[in-house]
Amino acid sequence: MTAHTATSGIAHEAGPEAEDRLPPVRFAFGSTTWKEVAHLLLNLPEALIGFLYVSTWLYAGAALSVTVVGLPLLAVGLMGARLLGRMERGRARRLLGVRVDEPSPLPRDLRRNGGDGGFFGWLWTTLKDPVGWRSTLYSFIRLPWGVLTFAITLCALFVGWPVLGHLARGMTNADRAMVRGLLSPSSELERRIAELEQDRGVVVDTAAADLRRIERDLHDGAQARLVALAMGLGLAKEKVLEDPEAAAKMVGEAHGEVKLALQELRDLARGIHPAILTDRGLDAALSSVAARCTVPVKVAVDLPARPAPAIEGIAYFTVSELLQNISKHSRARTADVQLWRRGDRLLIQVRDDGTGGASTATGSGLAGLAERLGSVDGLFVVDSPVGGPTVVTAELPWRDRTPAPR
Repeated sequence: MTAHTATSGIAHEAGPEAEDRLPPVRFAFGSTTWKEVAHLLLNLPEALIGFLYVSTWLYAGAALSVTVVGLPLLAVGLMGARLLGRMERGRARRLLGVRVDEPSPLPRDLRRNGGDGGFFGWLWTTLKDPVGWRSTLYSFIRLPWGVLTFAITLCALFVGWPVLGHLARGMTNADRAMVRGLLSPSSELERRIAELEQDRGVVVDTAAADLRRIERDLHDGAQARLVALAMGLGLAKEKVLEDPEAAAKMVGEAHGEVKLALQELRDLARGIHPAILTDRGLDAALSSVAARCTVPVKVAVDLPARPAPAIEGIAYFTVSELLQNISKHSRARTADVQLWRRGDRLLIQVRDDGTGGASTATGSGLAGLAERLGSVDGLFVVDSPVGGPTVVTAELPWRDRTPAPR
């Protein structure tokens, strides 16, 4: 009993010194390696889920493709494959440090992507989605790779511990390559095509809105006046013999209506494409617009030649609408307009000393201008702090005017 007590006392006295001499506990690998190991062990369950999902909807959709539910089933399956791709990108981002941008979502307005805006538009747009098909391919080929990486990693954890880090790094580099190759956004060409399709939709929508405005102006303005003019002349014709004085008075009123109708038609034609722009170019056309502005405007146009008519028209209507905004909202005392060419770009700057606070928020006229310029690969920037001044800068691609055929 005594000997046991003495031995215990010696051990107790030596304990703290022995603990001080023990090396600190360290993990064999860093956090990055352990994240890679976790990713490789998760490959198998993730691959099983993805493979079963893809195999099921592909087989069912192909088998039912001769029926009315086959193609919609394929479309729904592709949308689910997109979600699987998003999950895999998130896993790679958290465990492998792979920063892959999210692909653009399917357009909400399917008419902008070749559809008709209804069920068949949705079906066609979804079935030709390259992101969904690449995600499907990724899920399909991952099963054998998931089995292989899971087995190697599990064996290395218990048998090949010294080489686990090297194995994990090599296999996860292959995973990184697959994520970047199959789950990244579309190629630059595909992305540009999608942007052009969306811009085409903006142009079509803008053109449709312009046509509706022209139709409304014609119906409510010149057409109504011409109808009233015809009725007035008909009544005057009936009174020529009975009451010449009243007929003459009615003819005089009809003459005034003709003048007003002509003025409205001129204003409408100017809103479509002013003759002065066609005949004399931007300098003269913008000077004419500035003369009608309620604020004194200086116009400086420094262009070596006239751009293509489409670019010239967009530049004209951009400045025209900006000057209208200055007249209505800015409370400015002065404004100036500058146009010049820099390389292959046409630059526009409109400045006023008003109260500022202008914004391209959704629904404003400036937002519409930004969309219109974006549809032709242009830029639109508004710098308008509260209190002013406001500086609007726009850029358009320079396109040379094609000589008219002789």
